[in-house]
Amino acid sequence: MSLRQRGFTLIEMIVAMAILALLLTIAVPRYFSSLERSKDAVLMENLKITRDVIDKFYGDTGRYPDSLGELVDKRYLRQLPMDPVTQSTQTWIIVPPEPPLRGQVYDLRSGAKGHTSDGRAYSAL
Repeated sequence: MSLRQRGFTLIEMIVAMAILALLLTIAVPRYFSSLERSKDAVLMENLKITRDVIDKFYGDTGRYPDSLGELVDKRYLRQLPMDPVTQSTQTWIIVPPEPPLRGQVYDLRSGAKGHTSDGRAYSAL
């Protein structure tokens, strides 16, 4: 009776690594595309909520806010919204109202460069 050492052979290790590599080539692209789609969804939600808050501010005061910080100061927002694409609260593009209306913040857009996963420009959202 011979004593045989237990363990994996080189062929078994190569086969296991090939299976693992195949699974990774399927999973990794899906993971990164789901990350991009989730950033797009968060961006759309942040824009929707902030635009709603701007409209409520106008309804309460009869003017638009002078800055996004004013919405935080007056407690319409707890904090400035984050642009998930640029990972910053400072990259928003502020759109002022038409001249007869008072204030400085009528709308906001993302300052991110590029397009969403469905092909729309971030700056056009």
